[in-house]
Amino acid sequence: MCGNNMSAPLPAIVPAAKKATAAVIFLHGLGDTGHGWAEAFAGIRSPHVKYICPHAPVMPVTLNMNMAMPSWFDIIGLSPDAQEDEAGIKQAAENVKSLVEQEVRNGIPSHRIILGGFSQGGALALYTALTTQQKLAGVLALSCWLPLRTTLPQCHGDCDPLVPLMFGSLTSERLKTMLNPANITFKTYSSMMHSSCIEEMTDAKQFIDKHLPPVD
Repeated sequence: MCGNNMSAPLPAIVPAAKKATAAVIFLHGLGDTGHGWAEAFAGIRSPHVKYICPHAPVMPVTLNMNMAMPSWFDIIGLSPDAQEDEAGIKQAAENVKSLVEQEVRNGIPSHRIILGGFSQGGALALYTALTTQQKLAGVLALSCWLPLRTTLPQCHGDCDPLVPLMFGSLTSERLKTMLNPANITFKTYSSMMHSSCIEEMTDAKQFIDKHLPPVD
């Protein structure tokens, strides 16, 4: 399980149609659950891939007047210089790494695992991928940002009112200074707000199929 405590329910899972030789671990956004993303991946599934969509624990979120909701870590503000929940982000990342390790114990090597997420979940996926010792197949980061950026493909809607496109663009440029720029793809989707779309999910499927091809 993910998050900063063990109160979250078991992940929503789309099992492989045959023997699972690869996995996608996808983290939902603030206030959401893994169920909707599990349904979305069920619609684009590849038969040899297992899709794991964990649920964040419920916790007070400073940004939302301390209302309790599913959240991977606390969010204090949305401006580029806003204070960040460093301890919460790092703990959540460790729990995501545990999910990866669990799949490795289940027989799927880490280089056959893609880590992804949307919004807050995408931010956590990016941070986890950059701090793990495990070699991953890739990162699928949708409408998000890079947290703790002072211490992949990436997709974004050009009309996003919650996580501005600028955040995604800055994140992409930052990643190109940390990794091989040829491995970073930043794609925008016309008129897409803080959500997903059919074109984006089609691109996600192509990315998954490219980096997690059948092995038998």
